[in-house]
Amino acid sequence: MKRVQAAAIAFALGTLALSGCQKQAASPPARQTQTPADPYVGKTFALTPAVIAMRWQLLNPDVNSFTFRETDRVFESRGVPRSGAVWDLPSASGFTMPADSFGGQSYAYPQFAERTYTNAMLVMRHGKVVFEDYRNRSEPMTRFLSMSMAKTVTSMLVGIALGEHKIASLDDPAEKYVPELKGSGYEGVTIRQILQMRSGVDYEERYDFGAHPSFAGHLHQDAIVLNKMRFAAGALETKRANQPGSTFNYSTLNTMVLGWILENATGQKLEDYTRNKLWGPLGAQADAFWLADGPPGQGRALNGMGFNATLRDFGRFGELMLHDGKRGDTQIVPAGWMKQATTMLPTGLPTGFGGGFPGYGYQIWQVDNEPGAFCAVGLAGQYIYVSPATDTVIVKLSYYPPVEPPTVTPETIGYFKAVAHTPDS
Repeated sequence: MKRVQAAAIAFALGTLALSGCQKQAASPPARQTQTPADPYVGKTFALTPAVIAMRWQLLNPDVNSFTFRETDRVFESRGVPRSGAVWDLPSASGFTMPADSFGGQSYAYPQFAERTYTNAMLVMRHGKVVFEDYRNRSEPMTRFLSMSMAKTVTSMLVGIALGEHKIASLDDPAEKYVPELKGSGYEGVTIRQILQMRSGVDYEERYDFGAHPSFAGHLHQDAIVLNKMRFAAGALETKRANQPGSTFNYSTLNTMVLGWILENATGQKLEDYTRNKLWGPLGAQADAFWLADGPPGQGRALNGMGFNATLRDFGRFGELMLHDGKRGDTQIVPAGWMKQATTMLPTGLPTGFGGGFPGYGYQIWQVDNEPGAFCAVGLAGQYIYVSPATDTVIVKLSYYPPVEPPTVTPETIGYFKAVAHTPDS
């Protein structure tokens, strides 16, 4: 891919970092309860020019419906195996997807799906699957890239570590757990401020390349594409821009620092902590994996953007958040964490940026004015939308083009609200 095209596509990575077969309440194959053995997960391959060229294609709008799946084929990865009994998701009939009313027009669901670049979509009501749709040759065991929904996974892991007293307090400074951060822009910044994207660190989520790449572009290229360094190591190069806690500034580097804190605090690699404390207890149907950065054997999970899972397992994760961190009677994420994590502070974002999303909690967005609703959001239209008032979880996995049409996010968020308020039958 030409450098100009690479720069244009990768630039879009920072702006938020931030057809098919339709079925009502469809179920995956009855006996297929886990991912078949994957020869790619966790294995290191030679980094050849062809692999590098393919990595630059991640957001290419001509193919990104497909590059957002099974990304361990192209990037380094760390496995997160499932374990234990699968969290059963029963299906319920009688639910009809509403019309998409936007711009003075009305569209049936298949039109909405195509208009908003949908790869897969799931609706759960009262803990049951009421709608499920796989498109563009995806299927129930396809594992999709979460993009920045991975930040919300990280938030849950921080809550677990806090509950285990591995992290003593959210008001601890980051350098208590990562001493290397002393002297950087993160010195004196609390874990809470990093969770809220209010670290005050001088960092702009802008991915420019070429002869003089932006700082974020340098980290993306050298950590993810070329595997020369750890993404989080970029924190050591940072300076202070604002008083910590004062200013919302969305930054994948912030979340990568949280991953570094988690590994040091728990004494476990992030993929192992995810498996032991979240993915296993969750009752996931399929193995998941993190993408990884850095030199082979030295890098870490890309917890700011690199989690990969199936549609239904993202739905299970949404149900976990809906029910205050519980799976049935089992408390996985400490009680009360979700209340803290979804206490939103204003972002001050201008209309049109990130959909003009008004609030942000602990790596979780407020995307509309629906009372109590919250959302995990990833670049290019990845969403887990949770509406406690209607007991609804919606997962939408998408492939927006790098420069997305200005209407696609507002239309998508508006449709979520319509779905949440559609009667059961």
